[in-house]
Amino acid sequence: MSTVIEQPVEARLVAAAPRMPSIPATLRYDRSDPFAVVMTFPAPATLEGVDVCWTFSRELLAAGLHGAEGHGDVRVRPYGYDRTVLEFHAPEGTAIVHVRSGEIRRFLEAADALVPVGLEHLQLDLDQGLAELMRDAC
Repeated sequence: MSTVIEQPVEARLVAAAPRMPSIPATLRYDRSDPFAVVMTFPAPATLEGVDVCWTFSRELLAAGLHGAEGHGDVRVRPYGYDRTVLEFHAPEGTAIVHVRSGEIRRFLEAADALVPVGLEHLQLDLDQGLAELMRDAC
C-alpha cells in the first residue's frame, strides 16, 4: 500500500480582475507526517517563479469544510454550496483560492483510508524522534 497520496485540484485564484484564473495545484498527504497536508502551487502560478508549498494540518482542512477555521498563516472556510476558500498569508501578501469542496472531501477520504483520523500517533516513531533529539543535544 502506498504511503503517499497526491491529488491534483483546480484552484481558482481570487484576484482584483473579474475573472478568476484557474491554477493547477496538488494536495499531498504522507503517512510519515500523519497530521499534515501539503498544498503545492507550480512555479508558473507563483510570483516567485518557483513551486510554493504550504503545509498545514489535516484537521484544519477538514474543519474548514464546515466553518471558518484557522488564525495563522492558513485559513479555511466554506464558500457557497460547493466551494472551499483557502487563504495563505505571508509577509509578501495574501493569496486566496477557491477549490471545489468535493475534491477536498475525496482527498480527505483517501487520507483517512491510509491513516484514520485519531490514529495518526501510531504512525510516529517516537523512539527514533527521541534518539534524534538526544543526538542533537550533545
